Amino acid sequence: MEGNNQNFGAGVDPQAIANPAVEAHVAPVSYADSQSQQVHDFVYDENRRTLKPEDMGPIQELLKDDSVSDILINAADNIFIEVGGKLQKTDLKFEGEKQVWELAQKIAKNVGRFLDRDRPYLDARLDDGSRVNIIAPPLSLDGTSISIRKFPDAVTKLEDLVKYGSMSPDIAKFLAICGRSKINMLIVGGTGAGKTTLLNAIAQHIAPSDRVITIEDAAELRLPIEHKVRLESKPHIHGTPDYTEVTIRDLVINALRMRPDRIIIGETRGAEAFDMIQAMNTGHEGSMTTIHANSPRDALMRIENMVTVAVPTLPTLSIKQRVASAIELIVMVARMDDGSRRVTHVTEITGMEGSTIISQDLFKFKETGRGEDGKILGNYEKAQIMPRFNIKCFKFGFKDAMTDIFNRDLIAQAAQNPMGTGANGFGKK
Repeated sequence: MEGNNQNFGAGVDPQAIANPAVEAHVAPVSYADSQSQQVHDFVYDENRRTLKPEDMGPIQELLKDDSVSDILINAADNIFIEVGGKLQKTDLKFEGEKQVWELAQKIAKNVGRFLDRDRPYLDARLDDGSRVNIIAPPLSLDGTSISIRKFPDAVTKLEDLVKYGSMSPDIAKFLAICGRSKINMLIVGGTGAGKTTLLNAIAQHIAPSDRVITIEDAAELRLPIEHKVRLESKPHIHGTPDYTEVTIRDLVINALRMRPDRIIIGETRGAEAFDMIQAMNTGHEGSMTTIHANSPRDALMRIENMVTVAVPTLPTLSIKQRVASAIELIVMVARMDDGSRRVTHVTEITGMEGSTIISQDLFKFKETGRGEDGKILGNYEKAQIMPRFNIKCFKFGFKDAMTDIFNRDLIAQAAQNPMGTGANGFGKK
């Protein structure tokens, strides 16, 4: 398959909104009161999964191809894939809009969700955990669009990311220590940067004895621990007044009553940020989440804005103090212009100075040039300052490992003067 630089948005005709060929296969759906119980029963039917491999049509083989990370159906005859971080157009085609729409309906039904003309978009997942987004006419002008983000059969580990060149061995060892030592973490990056993959890799190091509650819009996290409860939000279905929406924030609030050791939110993007910060500040150490942001500083600003929206009466300074006290580490991952995905920053939150949240980069990727193949070359600059939460890692038995990563003299100095790392030796109030 050859690379292709076609513009996805080229040739869009505003009149396509009323495209008869498209509208013929996207019939309005309404749910009368008499059907409400049927909808309720369907959603909670564990045997509802009816999606078969042959239902996937021309993309069936792409789902089996481990080299393909994304499948992007823009229209029945316009299918792109991502291979090695680069987008390519395929020669594959559906029979028509009807086949794409029917596939979208089956994917939605498979996870107990619905598409209708009043709200023709949703997030879902395939049985293998692949993430799916669907949007259909009249919002999608050229027909039903399905975006599939695949995940490998085996969970990617930190050592795998080292082999891929996504991080250095020191970073992998450090993140494994932080995962086990219950460091509150924020995984940040842009769309498709690998945030969920990295979160999954770090979560492999959670102690088996920890009780973990995961909360997601579409379940993607795969934790190799027995003591876990997986929660998934429930979107509103138009036309079913007694079908109550359950948001991520609702689930976070409920999770706090479930005696969790840790709470992991697949992605924070709204009012649930306030409850997540509260959880981190009230004994649920080692909690983690991802957020879309372009830098560690941008991530902090986004969290502050989300909390402000959730609790508008809370003073700005108080919000900043809560954020600075809750989040201990920010890990930034980016998709580079050569198609590679790489951790670019590992940043510690060190506290407050006046009304400003202070941070320091423990690791930072520095680009040095390009190889003959066009791949980005570079190395990691490492701070010669121990993280403020080092004593916390020591308590979990990682003093020698931290010594291997950072400077032995600085560790000895920190161990002799634990009060220098914060009021309780953990760098957090």
